[in-house]
Amino acid sequence: MGMNLLLDDEQQLIVDSAISFLADASPMSRVRTVSETEDGIDHALWLGMVDMGWCGVHLPEDVGGLGLGWIALCLLQEQLGRHLACVPFFEGIAMAATLLRELPDSAEAQALLPELASGALRAVLAMPPESDTAALAHATPDGWLLDGSWSHVSAAGSADLLLLPARAATGEWLLFAVGQGSAGLQVQATPTLDATRHGAIVHAQALALPASACLARGAKLGAALERVRCLAAIALAAEQVGVAQQCLDLTLAYTAQRSQFGKTIAGFQAVKHRCAQMLVMVEAARSAVYGAACMADATTDAATLLLYAAQARLEATQAAQFCARESIQLHGGVGFTWEYDPHFFLRRSQANSQRLGSVSVWLEQVAAQLLDAPAGELA
Repeated sequence: MGMNLLLDDEQQLIVDSAISFLADASPMSRVRTVSETEDGIDHALWLGMVDMGWCGVHLPEDVGGLGLGWIALCLLQEQLGRHLACVPFFEGIAMAATLLRELPDSAEAQALLPELASGALRAVLAMPPESDTAALAHATPDGWLLDGSWSHVSAAGSADLLLLPARAATGEWLLFAVGQGSAGLQVQATPTLDATRHGAIVHAQALALPASACLARGAKLGAALERVRCLAAIALAAEQVGVAQQCLDLTLAYTAQRSQFGKTIAGFQAVKHRCAQMLVMVEAARSAVYGAACMADATTDAATLLLYAAQARLEATQAAQFCARESIQLHGGVGFTWEYDPHFFLRRSQANSQRLGSVSVWLEQVAAQLLDAPAGELA
């Protein structure tokens, strides 16, 4: 049976309201200004999003959320990507809040959700380091001692709370909630290709934490981290769709007003063909993302979710990179200049292509999953 990817009335309302709101609140002129500030966060835009309830869009109603599911979150992610909005929505809502939601047995994690849903608390999740020894936690009589480094943590400098996964001496996963400014915690800003999203490396050196700072541990946490990685990949893919769509829109607008030989270049067959290919890439990516979001909202096993997340990641990354390059090309001699916008979208598409693992990493995981499966499960 096929999957219905058409938006219902409520979902279309979300899209329409997001388009209207972001057009006024996050024009490229403001993105350029905010990206040059110290923290790179558009605080006025964030407050507007809080007022609209976006912080709790996918969280349960019993914690103050809207309970609209992953599809609604991805619809917002798409529009935020389209405007390169300088807010930590992906890091704080799609990642941090989602991980806490996936830990129903942790009273400490559940207690944080109402503050995240209301926007009163800004949290950022650092993904587990690639090395098992890069972040280690040791039990003490009073709690824990944390040492380690977490790289590529966007918006870490502006977060109230950092969620840091680490390994215990036994090898099990632990998740710690660490307040900004804690003794032994250092957030080091790092230069990034994408000027609209500031990055950082988080260091913990002999960071003493109480027992209550450990929100979860063990195999359930490990499974939750892997599920959130797949969910975040779908949300990031939705953002890439927004990037690709805006590149197409910028190109159509420019070619419709740029004239050569007495006519607009939008009428040239070669330009039409290239714009048509951009549209094909955008729509294919959007279908992959919406399909993956539907599966995320369903009761899906880890293997199936990985397949859909990898497909969305592949299609959306390719679409964003292709459309950004084509946009620069079809803007002609001014396409690469600072005064025009396409390069911002190229930078975002390139930076996003490496977040949560490159496309090749996701394809390798899918290949391993399929090849390791029993013969009867490959049918």
